[in-house]
Amino acid sequence: MRQAPNFNAIVTGATSGIGRAIALGLHGAGYQVLALGRDAGALAELRSAGLQAEALDVTDRAAVAARLGGSAPDVLVLNAGIMPPMANFCDQAQDDIDRALEVNLSAVIHLTRTVAPGMRAAGKGHIFFTGSTAGHAPFANLAVYCATKAAIGGFAQALRLDMAPHGVRVTEIVAGRVETGLYKDLLSPEARAAMYAGNSAVQPKDLADMVLATLALPQSVDVARFDILPTHQATATGGQGKGK
Repeated sequence: MRQAPNFNAIVTGATSGIGRAIALGLHGAGYQVLALGRDAGALAELRSAGLQAEALDVTDRAAVAARLGGSAPDVLVLNAGIMPPMANFCDQAQDDIDRALEVNLSAVIHLTRTVAPGMRAAGKGHIFFTGSTAGHAPFANLAVYCATKAAIGGFAQALRLDMAPHGVRVTEIVAGRVETGLYKDLLSPEARAAMYAGNSAVQPKDLADMVLATLALPQSVDVARFDILPTHQATATGGQGKGK
């Protein structure tokens, strides 16, 4: 007999930025959080904060199935993702394209397929997908990233219809400019500082607060998606910088 898991919330990509903030927010709200990521130091910090933090490569399907198969958490947050090098699509390396498709889309769908059946059988739970304004509006030099986030948006909305009759809610988080390390290896420190100058970006904790507010709504209410943008980013493509 499978041993009952000692967690009721799962967060992928939990070692930095949005994922870390959501994992800590859920922990602070009383959830037993399984925080998944690959940064050993960040995982150790999460463990010291009282979370159950483990290393897991979301693209390793056998490892994902072995660790998460049969689980039925109250909350599943699919946050792990990468930003491929920013370049004209014609100049992008195929390896970078394949990696973005695998991490941002294929691994997300596989992990959902691993966990969602248990939630459906339990008749409860809430699945969140970290999307992006880039999935709903075009950005130059981000064609593949936009494609992966657009696919996540479509998947989340269709999955919501599949899961709703079974009491499981699904929400797409459509994040605008968020101050995270997403561009750490793609832009210079000066360019990142300019992007986030003057408190012009949403903070990861803001997204965590929105997730908790969504979870607090009555079971009869399902937030299909929420857009969270800086005040001065009036539209998905407005203002400086990119989406999450």
